[in-house]
Amino acid sequence: MAQQLGRARAQVRRARLPAPQTPAPDHPVARVAVDVGLAHLDRPFDYSVTADQHERAVPGCRVTVRFAGQQVAGFVLERVDASEHPGALQRLRRVVSPEPVLTAPVARLCRAVADHYAGTLSDVLRLAVPPRHARVEKEAAPAADAGPQPDPGLGDWAEVDGGPALLDRLAADGSPRAAWTALPGDDTAAALASAAAACLRSGRGSVLCVPDARDVARIDAALTAALGTGRHVVLTADLGPAARYRAFLAALRGRVQVVVGTRAAAFAPVRDLGLVACWDDGDDTHAEPRAPYPHVREILVHRAHLTGAAAVFAGHARTPETQLLVDSGWLAPLGSTRERVRARWPRVLVTGSEGSGSRTGPSSGPAGDPAARAARLPHDAFTVVRAGLKHGPVLLQVPRAGYRPALACQDCRAPATCGQCSGPLRQSGRGASPSCAWCGRPDDDWTCAHCGSARLRAPVVGAERTAEELGRAFPGVAVRRSAGEAVLADVPAEPALVVATPGAEPPATGGYAAAVLLDTGLLLARADLRTGEECLRRWLAVAALVRPAGDGGRLLVVGDATPAPVQALVRADPEGFASRELAERLAARLPPAARLATLEGPPDEVAGMASHDRWPPPCEVLGPVPIGPDRTRLVVRVPRAQGPALAGALRAVQATRSAHKQPPVRVQLDPPALG
Repeated sequence: MAQQLGRARAQVRRARLPAPQTPAPDHPVARVAVDVGLAHLDRPFDYSVTADQHERAVPGCRVTVRFAGQQVAGFVLERVDASEHPGALQRLRRVVSPEPVLTAPVARLCRAVADHYAGTLSDVLRLAVPPRHARVEKEAAPAADAGPQPDPGLGDWAEVDGGPALLDRLAADGSPRAAWTALPGDDTAAALASAAAACLRSGRGSVLCVPDARDVARIDAALTAALGTGRHVVLTADLGPAARYRAFLAALRGRVQVVVGTRAAAFAPVRDLGLVACWDDGDDTHAEPRAPYPHVREILVHRAHLTGAAAVFAGHARTPETQLLVDSGWLAPLGSTRERVRARWPRVLVTGSEGSGSRTGPSSGPAGDPAARAARLPHDAFTVVRAGLKHGPVLLQVPRAGYRPALACQDCRAPATCGQCSGPLRQSGRGASPSCAWCGRPDDDWTCAHCGSARLRAPVVGAERTAEELGRAFPGVAVRRSAGEAVLADVPAEPALVVATPGAEPPATGGYAAAVLLDTGLLLARADLRTGEECLRRWLAVAALVRPAGDGGRLLVVGDATPAPVQALVRADPEGFASRELAERLAARLPPAARLATLEGPPDEVAGMASHDRWPPPCEVLGPVPIGPDRTRLVVRVPRAQGPALAGALRAVQATRSAHKQPPVRVQLDPPALG
């Protein structure tokens, strides 16, 4: 009886085994990048391709495979004749689609980015290739526009030193690489569109990356004007699954060769890529918040290096990272003569410190106001606003959104905190009760724990309260707010007060007659490596919206005149500021002069990584230091030349930890901030 039962079970097992499959006639082995994020499994795996899968299992297609007892997605990287694996290979479970969504150049780029940031290929592939949308994949693609290539002309490039030569080299199949400092009044969207058009005339494509949807809309319109309709696509993560995949396929299939978008566009599979461009690489939205946390600038640098494409990094400001590329000779600086700078720049005034009327520069002027130290809106600010309202809209930049985003004791100046959770108190509107920013609990009976006072003051005033104050100070004048989720697209040329937070400043038709930068000391007081760089970038963005000094444009800085970012704004010298910032980073051994890695996780796990023999010499190990409940941070710093060795060491550490199933540790190379 037992023997019969055993034979029956053996027959059932044999019946369940798949029938033998005929191998593919050519290249019967597929190397697959399996979607497994474990560092010790970050390599291709070989699978057999059957005859019925031969036509569909093309390099770059999506497949599913059996891996560690589970069905897992993956991409075919290549087809080869034989495998180095000594045993029998499992076959591909299914070819999801024969569409080669992962091209060989993009696969090489993803591998390079993963290695640079000590990440895994699967993590980068999730960023590079959008999820499949089967219905869109089956849609009939519209015919490509075969009409003549339009020539948008030089535009603002005609007045940029080296600009015409840049376009000529792009049109002649060249690969120039440049850092362009744009001036107020430059049509930057049209300039980038002209560069893409010049590259397209040589038969090559372009990838243009910008920080946000407003920039995408501007360059989208400029590309339509320069190239005509149907010659480019917009690729952003906010499009939605169907629209994003449709735009991705248009580039993949070669229907268009120009792609503009946000981070999602950096990996766009453009055929015959000839140009990568990035606008405002200092904007923090260019940094990917998901592992391995790559930055668009570094992705495009790697892409230009791997493909031999041209590269243009443009902006009103210049980051130390871009300056390092200029100093190394990888990028050529493009700028304008001082005469053109003076003609385009607004007149910059500084008020709020002693001796503020003694500054010199291409557009500076006297604005002394000794009493301004104690005034948030000093007399000079009212003077500039009143004069500007006679000729058009006036912009006021306020660092914080909200009404009164922070409160303090009126008598002892101690921060006001919630009696229940110790969170900071704030006031959401006129007449509203103070409430906790953490738990939301109102606190009408607040008293100071230090001095017993019940009186509150606002050390920080938000955009809403500023707009309210200005409405009372300038009765009859329209006051518009642009902040948070309510960002204005633009404002008309009629007189009005526009109160905006940094990054939410809407352009005005014909430019603003004047602009005021409020609470600059609050921005400069932020404890961060990039504080000065970020402040200047925000202020230059405002200066770019103001009319030139010759047309009466005024830009007033309310604050101290001595900080380096303020002086760079007065002198209209973002390149000089970037050079000095880079020199200071070199002296302090900070990025981009050095490569930094942060490791964050449970204290016991992080402490075990502090040993110097784990990291390439010469290195510095800083910490670990606590950064939260049951969480510490370790910083490893090496010279820039040792960056690849540090990334390799980090990958080895992560591989060992994942193989031994140890608790995860968050690893980030070149973090944008260490706060």
